[in-house]
Amino acid sequence: MTSKVEETAAVTEALGYEQARDELIEVVRRLEAGGTTLEESLALWERGEELAKVCRRWLDGARARLDAALAEDSGDGDGSGEEPSE
Repeated sequence: MTSKVEETAAVTEALGYEQARDELIEVVRRLEAGGTTLEESLALWERGEELAKVCRRWLDGARARLDAALAEDSGDGDGSGEEPSE
């Protein structure tokens, strides 16, 4: 049997970038609005940290894919996109 924390982490990991970003925006909005107890604020902060990590992983993965594509393109020649001159 898994714990509540493990279940929450698994659900968080399964989020797409846009879902995590949107939920993170909502967490920030609620924290900025105030009116929550200390315990609620801490829970929101922790959730925000988890969501920020998910977003960062998605962005890092996108950057790696972009870098790989650019490296592949530049590996086809001199990187200028033109045929070599003779």
